[in-house]
Amino acid sequence: MKKLLYIALAVVAATSANAQNSSGGISEEMLQTIESSYKNTESDRALSNAIQANPIKSLALNKSNIVGDDTYFSVNVKSSGISNQKQSGRCWLFCTLNVLRAQAISKYHLSDFQFSQNYDSFWDQFEKCNLFLQSVIDCAKKPMDDRTVEWLFRNPLSDGGEFTEAADIITKYGVVPKEVMPETENSDNTGAMSGLLQRKLREDGLELRNDVAQKQTTAQIQKHKTEMLGTIYHILALNLGKPPVKFTWTRRDKDGKPLDTKEYTPQQFYKEFAGNDLESGYVMFINDPTREYHKLYVIDFERDMYDKPNMAYINVPLDELKKMAIASLKDSTMMYLSCDVGKDLNKENGRLDMNNYDYNSLMGTTFGMDKKERIESFDSSPTHAMALMGVDLDANGNAKKWEVENSWGADYGYKGHLIMTDKWFDNYVFRLAIAKKYIPQSALDILKQKPVKLPAWDPLFANVD
Repeated sequence: MKKLLYIALAVVAATSANAQNSSGGISEEMLQTIESSYKNTESDRALSNAIQANPIKSLALNKSNIVGDDTYFSVNVKSSGISNQKQSGRCWLFCTLNVLRAQAISKYHLSDFQFSQNYDSFWDQFEKCNLFLQSVIDCAKKPMDDRTVEWLFRNPLSDGGEFTEAADIITKYGVVPKEVMPETENSDNTGAMSGLLQRKLREDGLELRNDVAQKQTTAQIQKHKTEMLGTIYHILALNLGKPPVKFTWTRRDKDGKPLDTKEYTPQQFYKEFAGNDLESGYVMFINDPTREYHKLYVIDFERDMYDKPNMAYINVPLDELKKMAIASLKDSTMMYLSCDVGKDLNKENGRLDMNNYDYNSLMGTTFGMDKKERIESFDSSPTHAMALMGVDLDANGNAKKWEVENSWGADYGYKGHLIMTDKWFDNYVFRLAIAKKYIPQSALDILKQKPVKLPAWDPLFANVD
């Protein structure tokens, strides 16, 4: 028996060695060919010295592209004050609340007013914890290496999200002014709190799987889950503060003069000062060239509430997306926008421009993937949400550039805003949430389709904001 075992191990070792020495490896001959292709000329040495001593983006910056930056926009929605999400992934919530804020400021002639991002963040995190725990219960009979179970435990909680998630949270829990529930150290910097919550959720998830394995009743399992959520609520309250049930607030005009003082619940405040039908009054559109246009899609687990539907979106070509966006802006209505913000961003002047950096000349090669190829290869996906607030149109009504209100503070970019060229929009903008009044009936009819369901690990949503 031992002899047979030794023979088997020898066969395995030989097979492994042959695999490592196959034609797919880097042979000595191949390495010599590669090394000899690098000529190390005087210009190579000079360039190498420069690159090794400086940030790549500094050397690749196209200086001629930043001369005379044009900050004029023929169509622009007025806003007031720039928010700052700091070290958190809450851009999606800041963006949605900024869209609502612009409407409230315009309607009530308010001063520099903001809704509390911390208040809705609390409920977002609480709901997402329940989503994880209940989903673990639902999948408890599946093995740990099942793709869905593995995804759940790898991604138990995030402070990232989407417009539809913000709409669900705001509709259920309402909104409050920022001064009623201000930011805290750990709402501004969510990493440590999020790490502890994820660890606790994974621990709780294993316990719930064990409850199911021991064939506890549904009532017993739900009681255990409720106790777990009590601990989650406690952790959130310690870090973010306890959300108010009622509060008193004084409305002031743009000059700071008091107008009235009332007591509100968060839901009452939402109805009076935001009042939008966020859940059914808006449609999420996406430009995804990897899939068929004019189709309805949903993303599994792309939600923050267990009892709400997954995010649904309509895939449309860019020209249709832009027409709706321009119509909305002409009517002074901002929109939720998500994009791959890190690509070709000059943070000094806030420009998103395909010509900002010349990496081709610097590195002596080309980076030539198109939008479809970048999505398929996981090179590009929506990473950040901002409020689309302006467009500059040419004589024919076509967009030349776009303006967004960001949430990285007033000192970032152009007075807290970013400016994107129309070509950059084509390449790196993915999603827009547009009010139904600006959407043609032909597009609204797509909502009647049976949606195509995509998995949570789809390439376009791998780095969802």
